[in-house]
Amino acid sequence: MASTAVDPAHGNEPGRSQRAVAKGSRPGTGQLSLVALTKRFGTFTAVDAIDVEIPSGGFFSLLGPSGCGKTTTLRMIAGFEEPTSGQVLLDGQDIVRTPPSKRPVNTVFQSYALFPHLRVFDNVAFGLRRAGVAKDEVTRRVGEALELVQLSGFARRKPSQLSGGQQQRVALARALVLKPAVLLLDEPLGALDAKLRRQLQVELKQLQAQVGITFVYVTHDQEEALTMSDRIAVINHGRIEQAASPKDLYEEPANAFVADFLGVSNLMDAAVSGPASVGARVSLSDSFTVDVTRGDVGLRGPVKIVIRPERINVEPADSQGSNRVPGLISNIVYLGSSLQLAIQLASGHAVTAMVPNTGEEAASAWAPGMLVSCHLPPGALRILASDHAGPGQADPALAGTAADLSPGNQG
Repeated sequence: MASTAVDPAHGNEPGRSQRAVAKGSRPGTGQLSLVALTKRFGTFTAVDAIDVEIPSGGFFSLLGPSGCGKTTTLRMIAGFEEPTSGQVLLDGQDIVRTPPSKRPVNTVFQSYALFPHLRVFDNVAFGLRRAGVAKDEVTRRVGEALELVQLSGFARRKPSQLSGGQQQRVALARALVLKPAVLLLDEPLGALDAKLRRQLQVELKQLQAQVGITFVYVTHDQEEALTMSDRIAVINHGRIEQAASPKDLYEEPANAFVADFLGVSNLMDAAVSGPASVGARVSLSDSFTVDVTRGDVGLRGPVKIVIRPERINVEPADSQGSNRVPGLISNIVYLGSSLQLAIQLASGHAVTAMVPNTGEEAASAWAPGMLVSCHLPPGALRILASDHAGPGQADPALAGTAADLSPGNQG
């Protein structure tokens, strides 16, 4: 954000408005509990008896593909949709029957919903005036809110005179000035360009930490959720697949859907043949086995195994050792800071590996058609139950490649 202008009424005391707004947000409130929350539209179940705890004062994201039920869940918290059944508990009180205007909950929408004919100041002051707040108090609180989002010098402008990022800040200020216990955000960065969106992701998280209000954020953008959230609930077909910290979701996915949806994953069909010295011995094919130390190592028979692209070590073709599978580079994508290698393994699986770009030599070290060895470290592999289907099958167009890479056919 641009540098903050000093409000003459506040003098030069740094951070005054940040402390004032945060103080008004009633510390200790904002604990949300969704209990068997369900929403049906006719015969279609949009939200299917979800249970989730949203801690007070944190940044919680609802993440999932379009149509998964995340926005419907947000609208039930806000009061815009009435649940078919279940509870929405705010600090222990069920607010399902409480009208939206009576809930200590505000919403920021993707469209921002600013009044085009009103100045920035009047947009932010709108809710306070409707609540009958005294004029002096309105002036003070609007000034604090605009300083908080670093728009103190924009109070007299109309929305049409602002950039998309500035309009988003006005919408945030308008929501925060009412000092809600919970702030709901429905993909508010979706209309911004990629560079500005990344910048505002960091700033929005910093803002949440300053004010201490519970933020519930809806997004389909995995990177966005990972960047900002303290906890994330991954939703699919109206159900929560897993709710955990960003690190745990990325490193310890509960199933193939979570592994595939959150970031880039290599999911491979395999079979657990028995225990290893540590973990389990897993067959990728008749010719290749690997040891796996993470996930459901007690499973036997058909499973999925997953490994992130950055955890695959791409080595020269003659590399020796356990947990190594020969492969053929089929494609290379230059990403600037790294190279993305598409590799067809001799086991019949197609995987993606990320190689850091450490200079010109590293960038030119790999080429399509090159034979390599892929080291799959036991601690980087994870066993998942096979009842969640996911990608990772060999490309039928490359079906013959696996046989060409088998040990007996390498010349």
